Amino acid sequence: MKIFNTLTRQKDEFKPITEGEVKIYACGPTVYNYIHIGNARPLCVFDVLRRYFEWRGYRVEFVQNFTDIDDKLIRRANEEGTTVPEVAERYIKEFWTDATGLNVGKATVNPRATENIRQIEEIISALMEKGYAYESGGDVYYRAKKFAGYGKLSHQPLEDLEAGARIDVTEIKEDPMDFCLWKGAKPGEPSWESPWGKGRPGWHIECSAMACRYLGKTIDIHCGGLDLIFPHHENEIAQSEAANGCEFAHYWMHNGFINVDNHKMSKSLGNFFTVRDVAEQYGYEPIRYMMIASQYRSPINYSIEVIEQAKNALERLYSCRDNLDFALKNAPEGGEVPDWIATHRQEFVDAMEDDLNTADALAAVFLLVKDINNAITAGAGQVALTAAADLFDQLTGVLGLVYNRKTEALDSEIEALIEQRTAARKAKDFKTADAIRDQLKEMGILLEDTPQGVKWTRA
Repeated sequence: MKIFNTLTRQKDEFKPITEGEVKIYACGPTVYNYIHIGNARPLCVFDVLRRYFEWRGYRVEFVQNFTDIDDKLIRRANEEGTTVPEVAERYIKEFWTDATGLNVGKATVNPRATENIRQIEEIISALMEKGYAYESGGDVYYRAKKFAGYGKLSHQPLEDLEAGARIDVTEIKEDPMDFCLWKGAKPGEPSWESPWGKGRPGWHIECSAMACRYLGKTIDIHCGGLDLIFPHHENEIAQSEAANGCEFAHYWMHNGFINVDNHKMSKSLGNFFTVRDVAEQYGYEPIRYMMIASQYRSPINYSIEVIEQAKNALERLYSCRDNLDFALKNAPEGGEVPDWIATHRQEFVDAMEDDLNTADALAAVFLLVKDINNAITAGAGQVALTAAADLFDQLTGVLGLVYNRKTEALDSEIEALIEQRTAARKAKDFKTADAIRDQLKEMGILLEDTPQGVKWTRA
């Protein structure tokens, strides 16, 4: 498998640290509000990455954190007259409602920053001992310029980063580029005892601590949105590699942004949508489909037309799978596995091995759908249709799609009427057969005569 590595700016051959195992860290949400559709993209994309590795036989350790202490949570708690833990708990619960709706699985571990204060302190202490961090005014800062590799992920010289970044310049810091590892306690804010006095962790340090605790000092893949490259991921590298004396992550994957009607999503522009907003109108699965319909590094433009296209594409997938179920019940025994089964599987694998190209992987799925539909029409046997159903379920399962299938049974009265109509047709009593069809239509049951038998749907 080749992965576009932000660190090297090229597609690198993926070689795990340990054969047969993959360790992935994905930056999770700051839990002060509902997740928005921009948050949904890394959730869905890197869920597919994990599913693909597992499908290929790897044992995957997948860690995705919750930032549950942050300025945004403190502001929300003050606005609501509640506590930071209460805000975090509420929105973690809401996160899981949306993540479950999007068919995003729980990580191996979903740690919280507040559960890892001791680990954060240990890293800060190590950085101070090595001269990479210093205490000033009750805070602890990281000496960015001391780390020789600072800027290697964003591929910019330190001077350009310093000129372009929004840097909090204070007399407390030795240098404007230095960033906060530990914030001294302020009145009314949550705080923890530490060697530097009461306070709370900075944003960047928490991910370094949690990645190290749950995955080790060096991990295979670190992933997140493009907006995290600088400063968050750049700072994670500086902290982790200075403290641990080894490479932090071998591969860095970053997904592209989401625009809304060709404009950057922004609350000030009034084009800001939460996942819950969109799901209430269109359902969750079209959102997931939209997130993986493009290669993950490409930008996505969200619009009503795009989400409608996703709904229509999903209907084709569901229709194919339902037709397969029906055909299998009536297919003749025997037959052979057709050549196109292996062909489409390989097309799917080739696409996914090429930097997780879900767009081309979906194209392979729809080529499979086309051949399945043709096979059903041609009256294929059980061997062919069983193989097709198995591959369909595998590939859509890797993509996390077609997860809302429902099996519905008919009551005995309707089943009896369908059997009576079938008997009437065999006896060439078409008048009775048509009358039963009309009766069933009035009952909300539509019939379709196919080569495999009668297929029913609800009107």
